[in-house]
Amino acid sequence: MTSPALLTVLKVGGELLEPDGDRLSTLAAATASLARTGPLLVVHGGGREIDAECSRRGLVKRAVDGLRITDAATLDAVVAVLAGTVNTRLVSALVAQGVDAVGLTGADASCAPVVKSPPHRAVDGRLVDLELVGQPVGTAPPRLLLDLLARGYVPVLACLGADAAGQVYNVNADTLASHLARACGAHRLLVAGAVAGVLDRSGRVIETLDLDGLESLVADGTATAGMVAKLVACREALTGGVAHVQLVCGSDRDPFSGSGGTRIVRVAARMP
Repeated sequence: MTSPALLTVLKVGGELLEPDGDRLSTLAAATASLARTGPLLVVHGGGREIDAECSRRGLVKRAVDGLRITDAATLDAVVAVLAGTVNTRLVSALVAQGVDAVGLTGADASCAPVVKSPPHRAVDGRLVDLELVGQPVGTAPPRLLLDLLARGYVPVLACLGADAAGQVYNVNADTLASHLARACGAHRLLVAGAVAGVLDRSGRVIETLDLDGLESLVADGTATAGMVAKLVACREALTGGVAHVQLVCGSDRDPFSGSGGTRIVRVAARMP
């Protein structure tokens, strides 16, 4: 079975999925409209709710460049929030909008086979062991995802994965979305968060960002914390064959229209 034509992979930040306010309903309605335009695969995180659950359990958050350092106790909290509360909440909201959404994790049917991530070289030069954080591996598209997509379902994946021995790992949602976009031959990767896009030092949205500009934002510290992970994931998707890569504000009424946010391109068009 071949990959569905013009597949869109949508990564949804956990801040859009919290139960308070109207962000979730707005996001679900926009996602339903997006699903009507073609095959759609959704990957989600759950950052702030994971933070809250870890705090409730007396666990101190440790992170580097937007990547959560995950020991065994933290992983238990991550699994509880991602595979349980947040995934079910998002799937239910999408179903209420008429979407045939199916909740999964990357551990289901090896949708996201991973290995332990190698030590992470931080922007500040440190080499950091991320512990139970997984790096997606393999280039073959997961058969379960292709089967679901071909039958008109919208897979909704919590960002977890498992290795060949059955060890579950936390996986950065941006990293997983980028990997699946490449593996499934997606035409488009949309990264939806609570901010308007990539911001310059003055706080203005950068409408189009090429790879050289992306590297500069990371190197000079303009991009910090979670934005570093997002930009790296966008770079990998673009260089891996995904034609359209864009960061958008998922709180907007029409976030997936193609306008707004920041488009990531290989080389920006130059004025004559």
